[in-house]
Amino acid sequence: MSNVTKSLSAIPLLDLKAQYETIRGEITTAVEAVCESQRFIGGPEVTACEEEIAACCGCKFGVGMSSGTDALLCGMMALGIGPGDEVILPSFTFFATGGCVSRLGARPVFVDIDPETYNTTAALIEPAITEKTKLIIPVHLFGQCADMGPILELAESRSIPVLEDAAQTIGATHHGRPAGSMGRLGTLSFFPSKNLGCFGDGGMIVTNDEALTERCRILRNHGGQPKYYHKLIGGNFRLDAIQAAVVRVKLKHLPSWSKKRAENAGRYDNLFANSVVKTPRIAGGNVSIFNQYVVAVPNRDELRKHLTAERIGTEVYYPVPLHLQDCFADLGGKAGDLPHCERAAREVLALPIYPELTEADQQQIANTILSFYAGT
Repeated sequence: MSNVTKSLSAIPLLDLKAQYETIRGEITTAVEAVCESQRFIGGPEVTACEEEIAACCGCKFGVGMSSGTDALLCGMMALGIGPGDEVILPSFTFFATGGCVSRLGARPVFVDIDPETYNTTAALIEPAITEKTKLIIPVHLFGQCADMGPILELAESRSIPVLEDAAQTIGATHHGRPAGSMGRLGTLSFFPSKNLGCFGDGGMIVTNDEALTERCRILRNHGGQPKYYHKLIGGNFRLDAIQAAVVRVKLKHLPSWSKKRAENAGRYDNLFANSVVKTPRIAGGNVSIFNQYVVAVPNRDELRKHLTAERIGTEVYYPVPLHLQDCFADLGGKAGDLPHCERAAREVLALPIYPELTEADQQQIANTILSFYAGT
């Protein structure tokens, strides 16, 4: 009898191949239909995708976009953001949120986050408002919404529009209201790693404002309306029909995938109970879709090295807050300005949470993490 112990299997942060195997036939049929039609830009596939995503988000209108980043950019352009304007957003977010503000010549004003939910709050936003503030962007991070009630009340009292960065939260709700439906508009990302991802880049703007919808549709086609006649300067922000077809297939599965993610999150919560691992706190009234399962841990970087050695995938969202990024140095941000953002950047670690993850996988991950701390 062999004395060789069978090594444990590798566990990636995300296993898109496992997902694809469950929908291969549906995807093939949908993509082949687009190929047969030879309608790759716009057309019925994109229109249907816009209608279905808008309905999912509790909105009247959807505007397909080439990426989540371009959805942010186009949405800000539609709202008239430009040079001299200030836009308030959390510093702890993906770069695109702040980068798009700067690309339009406006000034990003970074604020801190709640240390429990990692989302910003009205109390943190209010002191940053000036006469130059033209937009507030709450980011719904890691799958749950920010506390939108007070944010919307504050914004309305100052006549400032709200754009929801809902790139990580399609399917999430806040007191029964879907992510993306609460501000003037919401922006979504279909990047492959998202809970609803396409086969490349893609995104969408969702809104209940018909005039804003029409403006976004014009801006995504170089500002031309009709074709070759331009009263606006826009960009090439169109969603491809093949990506729209993939999103439509996956959208049908989103509720069951979200349910499985929530089950996996609950299992992690139990496995890490009464340990040094700080598990996600979902605020009252929120239903999270757990786009990521993010824990906060001591000695994060050493733990991550250990998990990598044990072939367990992880990611750090995000290692450097925006106010400390080199490209924003001219804004004067310095260490200590936003302590909760900076602490999160030192401590957070995303663990595998994808729907196909097994109980055995999760047990292996938890055992590896807990044994690391037992030995330190």
